[in-house]
Amino acid sequence: MLMVAKEDNESCGSGVHHRTSSTSSAPSQSRQHRQKLEVYDEILRRLISTGNEEALQPGFNDQLWAHFNRLPTRYALDVNVERAEDVLMHKRLLHLAHDPANRPSIEVHLVQLHPSSDENPADSFQSNAPRVDSGQSSPKYSSRQGIFPPPAFGSSPNLEALALEENDSEDSEEERYVHASVQYSRPMHEITISTDDKPKLLSQLTALLAEVGLNIQEAHAFSTTDGYSLDVFVVEGWPYEETEKLKATLEKEVLKIERHERSRRQSISFVDECDQARMNNELDHLNIPNDGTDVWEIDPKHLKYGTQIASASYGELFKGTYCSQEVAIKVLKTEHVSTEMQKEFAQEVYIMRKVRHKNVVQFMGACTKPPGLCIVTEFMSGGSVYDYLHKHKGCFKFPTLLKVAIDVSKGMSYLHQHNIIHRDLKSANLLMDENGVVKVADFGVARVKVQSGVMTAETGTYRWMAPEVIEHKPYDHKADVFSFGIVLWELLTGKLPYEYLTPLQAAIGVVQKGKRPAIPKSAHPKFVQILEKSWQQDPTLRPDFSEITELLQQLAKEVGDEGERRDRSGGFLSVLRRGHH
Repeated sequence: MLMVAKEDNESCGSGVHHRTSSTSSAPSQSRQHRQKLEVYDEILRRLISTGNEEALQPGFNDQLWAHFNRLPTRYALDVNVERAEDVLMHKRLLHLAHDPANRPSIEVHLVQLHPSSDENPADSFQSNAPRVDSGQSSPKYSSRQGIFPPPAFGSSPNLEALALEENDSEDSEEERYVHASVQYSRPMHEITISTDDKPKLLSQLTALLAEVGLNIQEAHAFSTTDGYSLDVFVVEGWPYEETEKLKATLEKEVLKIERHERSRRQSISFVDECDQARMNNELDHLNIPNDGTDVWEIDPKHLKYGTQIASASYGELFKGTYCSQEVAIKVLKTEHVSTEMQKEFAQEVYIMRKVRHKNVVQFMGACTKPPGLCIVTEFMSGGSVYDYLHKHKGCFKFPTLLKVAIDVSKGMSYLHQHNIIHRDLKSANLLMDENGVVKVADFGVARVKVQSGVMTAETGTYRWMAPEVIEHKPYDHKADVFSFGIVLWELLTGKLPYEYLTPLQAAIGVVQKGKRPAIPKSAHPKFVQILEKSWQQDPTLRPDFSEITELLQQLAKEVGDEGERRDRSGGFLSVLRRGHH
């Protein structure tokens, strides 16, 4: 399944984040390099031994090694060596994707997932079943030995568990195995898509497959070093006799992605125009003198850069000073400043100029003259809630947890009252100052709500993302409430949501099975009520942040009163004890 190593960088706003692995140690890299070389040798040996014409051409060895080298090492480690011809197909699709006229290049064929004789479904793909014509109308196959080849990549045990969990909880072990055999013995379609890599591509493709009526059973996503994508999906939900029809449908439907992008840009432009028109038409206000300069424009010479805090594909974050006060400076990398990134940058500045609240990170200004584009905000010395919980292994006592939740809820309530949808609310975007005040940050994908009150552009991070956003359905500010519910669970447990699933597996579970993280039985019942209300599947059943803030404040008062009673009781008893000594 889709592998994402950097959990705090999973935002759908960057396709690169969805496909890069974290840097490993040198011994691990050396071991993986040897494994990649072994896979390359085995693929080459199999292609030559079968007399493949392409493999016998001069220079093929170098071409094949270049193919493995332009993809992540994970590609070589996961690919099924028994499907050597699939590697050639991947190589061909990536080559076709270089020409815009061929994008996206798509291949569809039948595969078969079936349990092996040792009853271990995770090993079910090591099959020598020959490939047959995917267009034949009535293939006969056995539940034990399929006539279709296995997928190009190994199955994920996590996904098999996801497919069989909860609904089968009352089945016996024997019945569960029978169910597994039925599910993993029928033919499914494997869809391989290659195009130029771009932000939000993976979420767009998964949404497209869902719109066609397909259920994703396996997904593998890779980015090449030169900016192309290779995405492989094993799906069910389409008659297996109609392989060519499925391919034609996908080629037709993929045009929706382009239409969607055009529509998104137009909606952003429309919002900007409406806001400008509103400001121009405002009457009966005090006329403030204007010297023609933008009060938010920062002169770069007043910025002093200090230590680097973080780095990502789009830019870098520094601690620094601006006019002698500590600030955080987010700088866009010059080599990545595309037209799209400039629009995202402008949108973030546009949003941040609007907000002023003690639970929203304060915007100081921006440098908007290329190539030195940067956004300057107050410096939050406490770091992110994500880092505190998952990197430093910290935990919040319940009264402090409630204070954090109230801070976030107040900040989000303010944003929603100003028609701003954050769209990527998660613990990594919640920052703490030196006094422990938590503030909402990172408005790179935030938007002002359009007139209709709903939006359809996908964004966010799968582990925290609302089901309607995952499915590309119209959504509104209640999508932020769902994400807040996941944050509440994270604060309560200190764990990463769906830690044993990849982000895409988690997304499939949330949409198809209504999956949610397990709530500890020891949790305060009123807190559980707030949490469960927030992550309701139906957005209309989720409360607004104004209501959530009130409920959390009531609970905090109850918890505080109980604590004071215990303290008073403890103090009285301690006096008695001292009196007896």
